[in-house]
Amino acid sequence: MSVQRYAHPYIPNSAPEVKEKMLSEIGFSSIEDIYADIPEELRLKDKMNIPKAFTEYELERHVNQLMNKNKTTKENISFLGAGCWPHFVPAVCDEINSRAEFVTAYAGEPYEDKGRFQALFEYQSLVAELVDMDVVNVPTFDWAQAASTALRMAARITKRTELLVSKNIHPDKLMIIKNYTSPDLTVTLIEFENETGRLDLNDLKAKLSVDTAAVYFENPTFLGSVEVNGQMIADLAHAAGAICVVGVDPISLGVMEAPANYGADIVCGDLQPLGVHMHYGGGQSGFIATHDDPTYVMEYPSRLFGIAPTEVEGEYGFGDVAYDRTSFAKREKGKESVGTQTALWGITAGVYLATMGPVGMEEVGQGIMQRSQYAVKQLSSIPGVEAKFAAPFFKEFVIDFSQTGKTVKDINAALLAKGIFGGVDLTEHYPELGQCALYCVTEVHTQEDIDTLVTAIKNIV
Repeated sequence: MSVQRYAHPYIPNSAPEVKEKMLSEIGFSSIEDIYADIPEELRLKDKMNIPKAFTEYELERHVNQLMNKNKTTKENISFLGAGCWPHFVPAVCDEINSRAEFVTAYAGEPYEDKGRFQALFEYQSLVAELVDMDVVNVPTFDWAQAASTALRMAARITKRTELLVSKNIHPDKLMIIKNYTSPDLTVTLIEFENETGRLDLNDLKAKLSVDTAAVYFENPTFLGSVEVNGQMIADLAHAAGAICVVGVDPISLGVMEAPANYGADIVCGDLQPLGVHMHYGGGQSGFIATHDDPTYVMEYPSRLFGIAPTEVEGEYGFGDVAYDRTSFAKREKGKESVGTQTALWGITAGVYLATMGPVGMEEVGQGIMQRSQYAVKQLSSIPGVEAKFAAPFFKEFVIDFSQTGKTVKDINAALLAKGIFGGVDLTEHYPELGQCALYCVTEVHTQEDIDTLVTAIKNIV
């Protein structure tokens, strides 16, 4: 009985004639000759327990059946935020970032760039204008890495080893910061005020020392509060010889002051709000920004793109700035190792900012604040339900259900049964707040969406 000869649909170079030609080229007559050096007792004689491969149609059907089990934000109303937010994505963002010359995470190289250098330069310029800084890096993996790298930059500049980090940040981000900056740097938490959710200035003053390399806080905070004491925090940090690092939601800067204007030395954040889909929790991309100061610029571990004149009069080109400071150039002697980045989301953010312009960013910011204020007012009208912290806040806010006699877990389960994703349960990471949840309202939420949430919670509690 002859053995069937076929090419596997998913494995390259599996056609019999191709395999025979490759074996002939290296002087072997069979695949077994390749494994001649492996002792017989170490070889697997039986067939591997691998299920029969699906046909292409069967595989597509199987995957679709699995995906149909998901509960998505397309058929459900979502009020989840906490680092991955539901924002409107203009169609032009997907149109540009799906082009063949852009659709990769890599920043590009001169021999195959095809315009990616210029696209990333434009992204950097637009973000720099948004945050009122001069220099912006090629995107990092996410906000957490951007914050971690910003803090390491500060430590290298100050030659100090202690990092003061506000406790009102995302617990996962804090975990990443601690991991990324260990073991040579230590992270000390600054408490926040239970009444406002903002950083406790007295605790900051008590913990600042000659060892403090940087003070890191976010505005808005993870708990939604707008940090109105930004200038005071920066002044205290600078008086102690430390660097002020501020994390920011970039879409808030259409209505909020840029951190550079209240003392931030380094600004970082996530690009996901700027034209990037949520992607089931993915789509994250971090940025770092500073003034055009060589002390800071030379501490960036990631790539920076600039514009410079070429040999041809009147012609300009785009390329790496101070490439010799990167881990790509220094290799094992680099200050930090930077791997595959999220350049595609940087290009997407650039398209979003170019599409929106200053007026568009202001309009979307105002629309978000109007919706979030309305949501808080309506939710607070429910007996036993109240906002944990007073205004001002931007798109996220904490709702306290402690007086309803129900847990956040129970309320969220009941909401999900009604096709609503409720707020993020804060009880595990912030037990001192009681039965509280973090809600997010953005420009995609209609008044009907908010009213549906309010009615549902009123019925549940």
